[in-house]
Amino acid sequence: MKTKQLPKSVKITNCTILDPFAEKEFAGEILLKNGKINDVGKSISADGVDELDANGAVVTHGFCDIHAHFREPGREDKETLVTGSQAALAGGFTTVCVMPNTNPPLDSPESIRFIAEKAEDLPIQLYPIGAVTVGQNGKEMTEMGEMVKAGAVAFSDDGIPITDGEVMRLALEYSTQFDVPIINHAEDVDLRGSGQMNEGRWSTRLGLAGIPDISESIMVERDLQVAGFTCGRIHVPHVSTEKSVHVIRRAKKNGVNISAEVTPHHLYFDDSALQTYDTNLKVAPPIRSEADRDAMIGAISDGTVDCIATDHAPHTVEEKESPFEYAPCGMIGLESAFGAVWKMLSDKKMSLLDVVRKLTVMPRQIIGFDSDLFAKGAEAELVFLNPDQEWTFGLEHIRSKSRNSPFVGETLKGQVVSVVSRGQIISFK
Repeated sequence: MKTKQLPKSVKITNCTILDPFAEKEFAGEILLKNGKINDVGKSISADGVDELDANGAVVTHGFCDIHAHFREPGREDKETLVTGSQAALAGGFTTVCVMPNTNPPLDSPESIRFIAEKAEDLPIQLYPIGAVTVGQNGKEMTEMGEMVKAGAVAFSDDGIPITDGEVMRLALEYSTQFDVPIINHAEDVDLRGSGQMNEGRWSTRLGLAGIPDISESIMVERDLQVAGFTCGRIHVPHVSTEKSVHVIRRAKKNGVNISAEVTPHHLYFDDSALQTYDTNLKVAPPIRSEADRDAMIGAISDGTVDCIATDHAPHTVEEKESPFEYAPCGMIGLESAFGAVWKMLSDKKMSLLDVVRKLTVMPRQIIGFDSDLFAKGAEAELVFLNPDQEWTFGLEHIRSKSRNSPFVGETLKGQVVSVVSRGQIISFK
């Protein structure tokens, strides 16, 4: 990885411009001045500027991940804001929202301010998501208003479902004052029980306790009912089951203010992959059946599911090398995201423009960020892609502090070549 400061004025040439906001694709040039967009067009006349040859790459908006875990504060042995940012850049992500299940959790204005202040020195745009309840205990509401003032862009007790319906109602009602989404880990903990993987044929063959698909869809149904009642804004993270897709599709038709995401790993793997007992494939919600995976692909294709988010979740080698039932849930996913997603969705005849929109415009709109990154004066957040490149994901591609990826050894399609972020150009070739 090579990092250089952008020249004061630079014209990016020899590229295909993919504009996911305007939904246009054309051969063109991009003029940057002082790290900001000055012009985007087919041919730009500018004297006395440096030129950056993109070598035929596709240049588009930097990706945005609205669901990642950077573990700081408290578990810097797994990830830090700095190492997480490096992982993000390697995957083409220039904007990341980090979840609050740190130690201690991000459940106060002071903790939100801690992240926001440290983010000022990072090479990406990083935003904290605040906890819904104090200590993520599911009972006492946090000071949401003060946390929004401190920099919180959404609220979640991620990893711990809000089981109390009245708390969820209060959270959604209160959040309408600030126009921020509530993100609830959609899982009925009683139905999940001691399950280790998706309940089905493979859990039976492997002798692992199963997690039924209804443990997710029942919680999604409850949350969407409460959201419709309160007129609050609900976001469903890491959708994984066909049943949940049906619930979300129906709620959208009924006018509920809802958005949803799917992860690269739920698009890529099905539960047969767990035959090796690879603990890197132990995630929450679990890797589901082939029918569920096909439903996720259909849902992201037809817009039922709005965006792609990684749920990047670092863990130490020691934690993941435990027996399957004792290993924690989660995998890293930033560096491999685009290659995994494009491999799966290009095979299903989704266009590159459509896939890029799910990684750029849509997640930014869900959180309320500006999604027209080619507008004049916008800070340059760009990713250079080689969408046709097939490559094998290896440990050498990981920039995270942790190594818990099931994608190691997988042949992916589409590679991040370079990234422009915060006045720097970072190259990976």
